[in-house]
Amino acid sequence: MRILQAAGGASLRNPVPADAGQPGRPPDEPGGGQAPLGRPYARRIGVLFGVAALVLTADIISKVIVVATLSGVPCRAVGDTGPVRVIGSFLTLCEERNAGAAFSIGGASTTVVFSAIAVGVIAVIIRTARRIYSLPWAIALGLLLGGALGNLTDRLFRSPGPLRGWVVDWIQLPHWPVFNLADSSIVCGGILMVLLAMRGLRIDGTRQPAGGAGGHEPGPEQAAVREVGPGSAGDPGVAGELSPDERSAQRSGPAERSGSAEGSGSAEGSGSAERSSTGRAG
Repeated sequence: MRILQAAGGASLRNPVPADAGQPGRPPDEPGGGQAPLGRPYARRIGVLFGVAALVLTADIISKVIVVATLSGVPCRAVGDTGPVRVIGSFLTLCEERNAGAAFSIGGASTTVVFSAIAVGVIAVIIRTARRIYSLPWAIALGLLLGGALGNLTDRLFRSPGPLRGWVVDWIQLPHWPVFNLADSSIVCGGILMVLLAMRGLRIDGTRQPAGGAGGHEPGPEQAAVREVGPGSAGDPGVAGELSPDERSAQRSGPAERSGSAEGSGSAEGSGSAERSSTGRAG
C-alpha cells in the first residue's frame, strides 16, 4: 500500500485536493493555493476593517462634537479663557487646527505631502490585508488604517480645501502636543506592530526562528493544521513529504530485495550441489 502511495504521489488515506495550497502558507505566496484556514482567514480581514471602521467612526463623531461645543476654546489660557479641565491640569480639552501631521508635526507647507503619505499608507495596508493570518497583526493594522483615514478625512473635507484641510485636534496632556483619537490610534497601532515584530510574529501567522535564521516556524494555527490536515509529518504517505529520490528508492527497493534474495538462493543451491559432489567423490 505504501509503495502504491509513493508511486502515485498522493496519500490514499488523506488525499490532497489539486487546488489546495501548502498548509500554513498564504495563498499569494509560491506554493500557496486556497487559504488553508478558510473561515479564520476571512475573519482576520474582517477584524482589520472592523477595527478601522470603529476608529474612523469614533474620530469623526468626536471631531463633530468638538467643533460644535469647543469652537473658539484655546488650548492655552488667554485671560479668563482657557481649556476645559477634565482631570485637573493633567487632561484638558480644547480645539486646535493642525496643518501638519500627527501631534502638530510640520506646518501648512507640508499639508499636501502628508496627505499623499496617508494615501500611500492606506493603499499599502489594504494590499497587505490579503496576507493577514495573524489576529494581533490584523488589530494593529486596523488601528493604523483607521487613524490614517480619520486624519485624511479632515484633509479632504475641511478648509481651506481638498488635500490641504486642517486637522481638528482637541486632547491636551502636559508637555505633549495636542492630538485627537486618530493620532492615538496610529501611535497604538505602531507600538503594537513593534512589539509583534520583536516577538518574531509575522502577518501570515508564522514566527521568525530564534537567532534570525532563514525560513519560518509555524504559528499555533498553522501547527494545528499540519498535525491534522494534509501534509502532516505524521503521515509518511502524503505527497510532498517524499522527495523524488526517496520515491524512486521505494519503487526500486522491492525489486532490489527480490534480486538479492534470488541471488542468495542461487548461491546457496550451488554450494549445496558442490558439497554433495565432493561427498560422493570421497
